[in-house]
Amino acid sequence: MTALNEKAVIVGVELQHQEDFEYSMEELVNLAAACDVVVVGKVTQKLNRINPSHYIGTGKVEEVRVLLEENEGNVVIFNDELSPSQIRNLEAELVCKVIDRTILILDIFAQRAKTREAQLQVEIAHLQYMLPRLIGLGESLGRQSGGVGTKNKGAGETKLELDRRRIEEKITALNKELEALVAQRRIQRKQRQKNEIPRVSLVGYTNAGKSTTMNALLDLFSESKEKHVFEKDMLFATLETSVRNIQLPGNKSFLLTDTVGFVNKLPHHLVKAFRSTLEEVAESDLLIHVVDYSNPEYAQLIKTTERTLRDIGVEDIPMVYAYNKADLTEQSIPKTEENRVYLSAKENIGIDELLTMVRQHIFQGYVECELLIPYDQGKVVAYFNEKATIHSISYEENGTLIKVECKQADAKRYQQYVMG
Repeated sequence: MTALNEKAVIVGVELQHQEDFEYSMEELVNLAAACDVVVVGKVTQKLNRINPSHYIGTGKVEEVRVLLEENEGNVVIFNDELSPSQIRNLEAELVCKVIDRTILILDIFAQRAKTREAQLQVEIAHLQYMLPRLIGLGESLGRQSGGVGTKNKGAGETKLELDRRRIEEKITALNKELEALVAQRRIQRKQRQKNEIPRVSLVGYTNAGKSTTMNALLDLFSESKEKHVFEKDMLFATLETSVRNIQLPGNKSFLLTDTVGFVNKLPHHLVKAFRSTLEEVAESDLLIHVVDYSNPEYAQLIKTTERTLRDIGVEDIPMVYAYNKADLTEQSIPKTEENRVYLSAKENIGIDELLTMVRQHIFQGYVECELLIPYDQGKVVAYFNEKATIHSISYEENGTLIKVECKQADAKRYQQYVMG
């Protein structure tokens, strides 16, 4: 890709005072960089509504053309999803490749996808995006193979000359394969639900530090690094859902899930394709919303993440906030306020405080009680030894007397042995 030396002009339209417009344009530069494309120019326009034929006004199209010439640009990237006719009209005017934010994100996902499930999800999303755009994309990609917007496996395999029916058949076949993997994941989830282990999911904007936070929590109780998840300072480092069991002292444990990061204008094809991954989030008992507190636009990123969660049907799940990278700000850390912890996952500061907050939420249903268990009911004592925190144990005339902290359900189940 770099061999092609791609230089892009980015274009965005601000509709009716969009508060996140400047940031989304900045983010477009980062998305382009993630695809090894250098941004050499920027054109923006304020409009009440999008120009249906060219997305931007004709005067602005000319401005883009001049910028391309001056900077030897060979690709134009638009900040919104373009219609097939807009791509066609713009390419005819600009005589170069025109792509949009959606295809850029799909490209990054295609590069990062490691597991078969993630690869299938990306490929399905890409084919669904391509379906209505076969005519528009065909010409430009025929002119210059390779480069951003073409590296997806889906694009390579279909050569973009396949007719609609062949692509639809391929989508059906891939969906079938994906469904089999999704069914497997559901069985695993049902199994975990049976074990009644609380489930906690890390959510947040891409590159907020979710994987680093997960690794820091794993490190609290294990010296082994083999369960670590991949972490890197880049957009969409994690596309795979990783689930780890965090074993706490006192026979308590919870499952922690790391998920794909969100981004402004996350393509709906991708949200749909990644639904199985996001189902993990929907069934959580608690969400840890990891926020990059060092980003001046962090409040906007919180809004985007919460909007995306609503879009995928994740509502009414308790949430705590991990204000990560706070060591890069003036904030003294660690600091806890209501449902927020200011921390640095990388420097391992504030992780204990975060864990305390998590415990308070997920182990709310625990009670302290005293039970006298007859000696012929040794299996009940063994059960509490395994499933509860035993504070004291003594052997009385009529049985074993134990003081425990246990689940409310267990106290109810063995009500006949509870003292007082």
